Amino acid sequence: MSTDITLDDLDGRHHQVLAALRARSPVAWVDAIGGWVVTGRDTAVAVMRDAATFTVDDPRFSTAQVVGPSMLSLDGAEHQRHREPFAAAYRPSEVMRRHADDVPEVARRLVAELAPRGEAELRRDLAGPLAVAVVARSLGLERLDPLQLLGWYDRIVAAVADVSFGRPVDPDAWRAFGLLGTALDRASRRADSVLHGAADVLTRDEVVSNAAVFLFGGIETSEGMTANVLRHLLVHPAAMDVVRADRSLVDAAVEESLRLEPAAARVDRYATTDVELDGARIAAGDLVVVSLAAANRDPAVYERPDEFLIDRANARTHVAFAQGPHACLGAQLARMETRAALDAVLDQLHDLHLVVPSEVVGTIFRKPVTLRVRWSTAAG
Repeated sequence: MSTDITLDDLDGRHHQVLAALRARSPVAWVDAIGGWVVTGRDTAVAVMRDAATFTVDDPRFSTAQVVGPSMLSLDGAEHQRHREPFAAAYRPSEVMRRHADDVPEVARRLVAELAPRGEAELRRDLAGPLAVAVVARSLGLERLDPLQLLGWYDRIVAAVADVSFGRPVDPDAWRAFGLLGTALDRASRRADSVLHGAADVLTRDEVVSNAAVFLFGGIETSEGMTANVLRHLLVHPAAMDVVRADRSLVDAAVEESLRLEPAAARVDRYATTDVELDGARIAAGDLVVVSLAAANRDPAVYERPDEFLIDRANARTHVAFAQGPHACLGAQLARMETRAALDAVLDQLHDLHLVVPSEVVGTIFRKPVTLRVRWSTAAG
């Protein structure tokens, strides 16, 4: 039992706390979370792949309470029924066909607009707007005002947080979800929208629920993924110079950043039966938190796990996009987005450096609080 860990500890000293927890036991009960925390990579993968024993389909799943059942909160045949209509659009070949031109174009445009300023906060001025633009295009919502879409998103995310903490949901959140649903209805009628095919096999509410899940992943985790790799390179200027000189290393930098600081730090499961896991006796109904952040720094798998090493040979074995039936559908699009942002920054912003120290926080989602930078605006 771990009774001495607080949520503040997990927020401010996330990786140190998880490492200490792993040293005690690979699967440990944490009072502050009200569940078991899995810190080893092999065990994490086993849990994520075993949906029959460790399920997402539980009434406590907060996102489902707000947006309704979706591929995120269902398992088995129902999960497959919700996921399959979207799967084809997010296969690597289809992502390349649909987005290989427009995602880099959006990234270049956003950075070009920043370039003359000489200073910016790259999470909110670049990573966030890029994430909104890409997910909007993917879902067929690009005709919406991005600020309006963000406003709906913020209210819905706040509702999920309210449910998680047992608070009543603000009526504005329900209104925002209704407006989002109307916009998604319109998008589903467009032949070029990924929602178009889904609308043929899912109900209207099911299309909206799954699209809302894509919205969460496409904005929250993609923003964090881009901000995190930029931060890793900014706090390691030598690595930034190496990648700037050899663009073939962009992918390696992205994958090592995903390993070191996954934007989604955990995934939650619920035990369907009494089970023993690495010596821990887990009861049916118990919450089992798979720490992706801890799995990605498992010293049994990764040498010097707390260091950012671009030449790490096994970086791509990270579990930042989860594994098993709930592995992230949008992984390839997210990678494309982050690569495009990094390329645009390296192309257009020179002598780039942090203005103030940048720290990553969060217990569920991990990203810098701020990423304020300056660069040279001199010609050449």
